[in-house]
Amino acid sequence: MRAPTPPAARPARPALRAASLAVLLAATPAAAIVGGREGAEVPGAASAVMVLTAGGGVCSGIVVAADAVLTAGHCVAGAGENRVHYRDETGRPVLAEVAARSLHPGYDGDAIRGRTRSIDLALLRTREPLPARFVPADLRAAMPRAGQNLTLAGYGATRGGDRRSIGRYRGAPLTVIEPYGPSRILVWMQAAGAGGCQGDSGGPILEGAAVLAVAAWVKGACGGLTQGILLGPQRAWIDRTLAGWGASARW
Repeated sequence: MRAPTPPAARPARPALRAASLAVLLAATPAAAIVGGREGAEVPGAASAVMVLTAGGGVCSGIVVAADAVLTAGHCVAGAGENRVHYRDETGRPVLAEVAARSLHPGYDGDAIRGRTRSIDLALLRTREPLPARFVPADLRAAMPRAGQNLTLAGYGATRGGDRRSIGRYRGAPLTVIEPYGPSRILVWMQAAGAGGCQGDSGGPILEGAAVLAVAAWVKGACGGLTQGILLGPQRAWIDRTLAGWGASARW
């Protein structure tokens, strides 16, 4: 049996996999996130969108500027094309075109096999600004510790394999744990009967109303130990990428 990978090198595995776009647009979904609640009162709702791939994949995303969305790197890596999905004021689905994509240089899609570190983050620039009702998220460069309560939010499923439950923003309170000791790259969270699921990759992990991390991986079945990439250590890359697009994040 292999020993656990140290915190700084433990990969953020892309286990929050995507669902079918055809199913997403064919019906009004029921909910998202195992064990969570939905509605405008869930933190981060005003900054939340979905990120779709040409292969039918669905992830969550965080609006960080008028034309920029932060998401998980595995939602972008290997995808021929992405679209930012939301519904307009009449409820119709909108697929916003993406003009530029930036994958974090520390992302490693083969991290599991190679047992190497992976920074599972990506930024998307939309061709046109998103509607004014989307408010760029407040980002926070904080380092959570064991026992702290955070909120995981996203558009993912309520249970594994339930594609029709993808598509409504939902959040759940989880508690920070340190299964491999404290990390300056990752945060791990869990709660009885709650956690991430398919489609929650790229969703926000929040302290109050501020985003601390981006959801990237869930252990085993949906609702299990959930892992995110902390934003503080990646602030330089986020700010540099957005500056190249003529934008800036709110820290």
